[in-house]
Amino acid sequence: MKISIIIPTLNEADTIVNTLTPLQCWRQRGHQVILVDARSCDNTLEKAKPLTDVMLLSDKGRALQMNTGAEQAEGEILLFLHADTIIAENADQKILNALNNHAWGRFNVCFSSPAWIYKIIAWLMNRKSCLTSVATGDQAIFVKKKLFEDVGRFPQQELMEDIELSIALRRHGRSVCLADKVITSSRRWEAKGVIKTILLMWFLRAAYFFGMPSNKLKCWYH
Repeated sequence: MKISIIIPTLNEADTIVNTLTPLQCWRQRGHQVILVDARSCDNTLEKAKPLTDVMLLSDKGRALQMNTGAEQAEGEILLFLHADTIIAENADQKILNALNNHAWGRFNVCFSSPAWIYKIIAWLMNRKSCLTSVATGDQAIFVKKKLFEDVGRFPQQELMEDIELSIALRRHGRSVCLADKVITSSRRWEAKGVIKTILLMWFLRAAYFFGMPSNKLKCWYH
């Protein structure tokens, strides 16, 4: 089976080559790399062009960008990968094996920073995800394309699109939680401060749970 890796970008020139480099082995094995850019004003596209199979332009919005990529996907399996997240060169086989018995899943995540606080945060994220079968975008969600289409794709909203997709997919079976790790950047945490970021994430999740629209949450997220 063929995997289409969909990567939404916006001004990711500093990270995109590191993200795309391990995927060159995937391309050699017949998988497809799709980059969907929200009209970056840096040289993201120039750096990414020789390392991708399909490059698309889209309006800004991660859900919109990922849905746009999915429309052009040739693979029977979709992998949604953030532009600052690195996945192993052999992880494609992990996905194929996992989907023999499941319809969707995600990877464990670790942060690029080696500081102990990030190890704790990652452990809590991974543990919560396994217990709830709700994945975040940082965990590299993968899903059979037919099921993705059947549940209506990502909802067109500003934030929490990964949560909503997980809830929709969960109705068709729990996710497979791969212990293999993807490495996601800790840059946002480092820039904003760990405690401040944790409190912000808690606030956003709680506000969303109690019905605050995602477009209003987006203002807080920045």
